[in-house]
Amino acid sequence: MATFQAPKGTYDLIPPVSVKYLAVREAIAAPLRNAGYGYIETPGFEDVGLFARGVGESTDIVSKEMYAFETKGGDQLALRPEGTASVLRAALEASLHKKGNLPVKLWYSGSYYRYEKPQAGRYRHFSQVGAEAIGAEDPALDAELIILADQAYRSLGLRNFRILLNSLGDKECRPVYREALQSFLAGLDLDEETVRRAEINPLRVLDDKRTEVQKQLVGAPVLRDYLCDACKAYHEQVRSLVSAAGVAFEDDEKLVRGLDYYTRTTFEFVHGGLGSQSAVGGGGRYDGLSEMIGGPALPSVGWALGVDRTVLALEAEGVELDIPASTSVFAVALGEAKATVFGLVTQLRKAGVAADMSYGGKGLKGAMKDANRSGARFAVVVGERDLAEGVVQLKDMESGEQTAVPVDGLVDTVRARLA
Repeated sequence: MATFQAPKGTYDLIPPVSVKYLAVREAIAAPLRNAGYGYIETPGFEDVGLFARGVGESTDIVSKEMYAFETKGGDQLALRPEGTASVLRAALEASLHKKGNLPVKLWYSGSYYRYEKPQAGRYRHFSQVGAEAIGAEDPALDAELIILADQAYRSLGLRNFRILLNSLGDKECRPVYREALQSFLAGLDLDEETVRRAEINPLRVLDDKRTEVQKQLVGAPVLRDYLCDACKAYHEQVRSLVSAAGVAFEDDEKLVRGLDYYTRTTFEFVHGGLGSQSAVGGGGRYDGLSEMIGGPALPSVGWALGVDRTVLALEAEGVELDIPASTSVFAVALGEAKATVFGLVTQLRKAGVAADMSYGGKGLKGAMKDANRSGARFAVVVGERDLAEGVVQLKDMESGEQTAVPVDGLVDTVRARLA
């Protein structure tokens, strides 16, 4: 009989591996919460136009990778390929920028979808944690987000990642650079699609990973040489603040990122242990995105960190996360003790103790195997003789020591020993 399988390029998160993903998400979110970022959750699909206008028609994400479809009602929707446009749309719709001091600080966690060729570190369904600071133009915000990401990675034990930093200029100086770059690209031997991309957004050509394209880009105009004084000063402030926090970075004049909405600060976190898919996260400033999707001028900055790739980076470095066992107490009922044991497990859970029990009428040997597999610190074994005496047997799974404990004192005894 045929069975269903997960779609190509996707994966299922299954215990015990799923616990690692949850730990990574929590580690990334923790510094954000401490810095005043509030949680936001948006739908898994949006109007196609939101991404076409925000992410950019010329990007591979919109032109090749987006899962777009028409609903029964005739709406043109797309599974979200990234988080920033959705978060900004939600903030505008809820008028968050009008309800308090700017910037509006938000963080999110969720799944995203792109139709790409599946390979290690690149999936058609992937998970990210992201952060956005909406409504303020301040180098300190750019620096803050870079520092928070660095803090998150280091809290996980990652060490072999690098931070790449660049400035893409703004609406004042980038048009001059754009014209110089287009003139340079016009003299190259590029395929038809790349020529079309150069006409729409020439900076995207710099992000082309193909060797035959990169060889021709040697000697291309460098954006740094075209930055206006305001952009230069802004970028130097970002660099200074990040350095003062003790966070190391590398200047990368070729760093562009793959989305059209970036302006000024752009950055990427890369890891040498992931092969061709070396980026574990990235972001930057997107001062004009709000206006692109119909909102007011709201200069903003943000990033997204890949949970999947962060897990791969941890594995590449051999980092084992310190994840506590999901169960502290595992209870085993023998004979007619099932109802009593079930009641004790319920009491332990109400008292905040992670507890589980053996199900299915297993014997002592099979039930104790379940207790070992659970990783519980203590096992509680209750038989009919124990019931008659009003006690339970509490076994320390580390030392093997076993003691009789009064039934009505089990919760307090377990809590004291766990403490």
